[in-house]
Amino acid sequence: MVSTSSVAGIVSGRNPLEYVPSSPYTLFLFQAVFILFLCQLLHWPMRRLQQPKVIAEVVAGILLGPTVLGRIPNFSDTCFPDESIPGMTLIANVGIILFLFIVGLEVDLHYIKKNFKVAVSVGLINMAIPFGLGCAIAVGLYNEYRDDPGMQSIQFTTYMVFVAVALCITAFPVLARILVELNLIGDRVGTIVLAAGIMNDLTGWILLALVVTLSNADNGINTLYILLLTLAWFIFLAFPVRLALRWYLRRFTNELATGEPSQLSMVIIIAMVFTSSFYTDAIGVHPIFGAFMVGVLVPRDNGYVIKITEKLEDMVHIVMIPIYFALAGLNVNLGDLDRGIDWAYCIGVIALAMIGKVSGGLLAAKLNGLFWRESLTVGVLMSCKGIVEIVVLNVGLNANIISRRVYSMFIVMTLVTTFLTTPLTLLSYPVSYRESVARHRGALKKDVDSEGELLGSLSDLSMSNLSRFKISDILLLLRKIDTLPHVLALLKDLTFDDFDYGVKAIHLRAFTSRTSHLLEASSAAPEVAESSPTDLTNSHSILAIVKAFSSMLDVHFSSKSILAPQRNYAAAISDHITGPANLLLTSYTVKSVLELTEEENDFDMSYRYLYDNCECHMAILLTTEPTRTDRQSTVRMILDHDNLLSSTDLLSLYLVAQLAKVHKNVHIYVNSSMGGTKDLEEQFDEYIKSSGPDVKLTVSYFRDFDEISGEVKHDSALAGDVFVVSHEFLDSNERDELLTFTMREEVELLAVKAASS
Repeated sequence: MVSTSSVAGIVSGRNPLEYVPSSPYTLFLFQAVFILFLCQLLHWPMRRLQQPKVIAEVVAGILLGPTVLGRIPNFSDTCFPDESIPGMTLIANVGIILFLFIVGLEVDLHYIKKNFKVAVSVGLINMAIPFGLGCAIAVGLYNEYRDDPGMQSIQFTTYMVFVAVALCITAFPVLARILVELNLIGDRVGTIVLAAGIMNDLTGWILLALVVTLSNADNGINTLYILLLTLAWFIFLAFPVRLALRWYLRRFTNELATGEPSQLSMVIIIAMVFTSSFYTDAIGVHPIFGAFMVGVLVPRDNGYVIKITEKLEDMVHIVMIPIYFALAGLNVNLGDLDRGIDWAYCIGVIALAMIGKVSGGLLAAKLNGLFWRESLTVGVLMSCKGIVEIVVLNVGLNANIISRRVYSMFIVMTLVTTFLTTPLTLLSYPVSYRESVARHRGALKKDVDSEGELLGSLSDLSMSNLSRFKISDILLLLRKIDTLPHVLALLKDLTFDDFDYGVKAIHLRAFTSRTSHLLEASSAAPEVAESSPTDLTNSHSILAIVKAFSSMLDVHFSSKSILAPQRNYAAAISDHITGPANLLLTSYTVKSVLELTEEENDFDMSYRYLYDNCECHMAILLTTEPTRTDRQSTVRMILDHDNLLSSTDLLSLYLVAQLAKVHKNVHIYVNSSMGGTKDLEEQFDEYIKSSGPDVKLTVSYFRDFDEISGEVKHDSALAGDVFVVSHEFLDSNERDELLTFTMREEVELLAVKAASS
């Protein structure tokens, strides 16, 4: 019978935080919101330290548990009563099953085949040393804590293998995300760590399945039967089920070609996940292993696993996983570690975990020909624990392999090692060292002309010999499609009557915490061809448009889609710059630059950073009307150095001369405190008119930008003209005035910076 108060709610005096079996979701909704809010609150400062979200989620659980808030009288009984824990556990375990399925989707067996030697040598050696150290410390832990309250009798071999696995495992999802965050995904170190991490992940789950099997089996023969049943199930999934799924997707759908799973296919795949999880749980192995098997075997054609992940990851990562890790933290009670021997073992576990993983990675990487600091970085990265370690520890706790005190020690070890991974990597492998290694290996190539002189360098040039200057390649940096027509129109004008350019389009997207972004970044890292069809597909058709346009211009074209954190934009792009003679061309809308606040201004946060860090020529096209692609016949340039020409001014003149081959009217505005100089005008006239006999040049002088604005404001044919300016204008006090003028007159602004300036 349902009471009146439970139906009417707080109006009838019901306490919404009181657990009612007929409506358990009421308290669960409060608990979920509480956990999610606390996780986000803790992650905000940790994100600035480049720490993974799992740290905030586990710390949130520890704070909610008996260590901190649980000490407040009636807090646990009110917010997390014992009766509500089974409901939370159910949601959390469904979430962890789906999470392990997503982890399986991240495991690229083809990547292991391509890097088999590295994957096996680094992956296994990196596990062997901490595994041995884990076996050693397991002796002391077993003797000290096997009689803890709630512990059942367990064989030492089972205990030893579990402790060893807990020390040697690497959290591949967190590891791959750190590689992307630090822009190492395409680096030699990143390639080795990625391959070894996948191998480590696979081996670790196999060993953990063995441990769970040993703990659940009554005798040796039962253990053998469980292992044989597990092996038989994997073979069944790997051959008839996988082949049948692929046959169905090819025969009855077009999904492997498009990379987009249908609703029916998602039903089939999720049913496979739950069926496999049910089977592995029924035979005495944890259900997460069944989900992991299905994830590994799903077809990866054309980013199919990425789209599957996109459909699942929000609910799993936003709701279910934080609840799982909060429950993990609730089981931690640091107050139980109240003896000196407890903290001695805790520190010992942390030290052995770090020493074992770092030394194992260092030794294995050195055997593969890396330098010492590179090898050290491999070891540091492989010491990352994170999400997978928490899952392993929970499996051990629920299976009564370890006690709550040992569980708390290993949780502390997980937090410390995961927290240290990023800062230690930055310390051992800074950007400056990466660049010196690249130069040592000859990876940074110089563009040299037929006379052996460096192309694209403006430092030794002047107006008299500017004709020697030349750009080698154009890099199109694409973000959004709204300014694409303007960039393509400018590209057409720059390549007119000059087919020596190579065009490389880079579609730059912000890397987020989404697993689908991680999958795409890691799968496209070093081995995917720069202009592969899959890469174009993943670029939301933008690169395909540029490719078609470049083929019409008959210029050499290549493309790349890059996922990178905003702070790493410059570093990610620098990997594709072949020399200072490159021109990096990108675009933005003037309206967005003017309207956004300083904190939100993507222009200030990313493109200005590019201005300061990219080692090549750069030009930003600021547009006004996204629909307008027609240009008038006038190219206007502003020189703001009081009759002096900087390297950026020379680059601007070069670009104006290129544009003058199409747009025959050129107007140069020179900032001069002394008026005009005839020699300078003659040099302008000689250089600009070399673009064609029909080019008309006008030179005028100004002392303040208002003079230019006043001169052109009555020009009815101004709309659509291009103003070429130095990047210093965007840093000056006249920036907002210049941008407002650009908006009002509907002109385009090309802000230029030379590599040497």
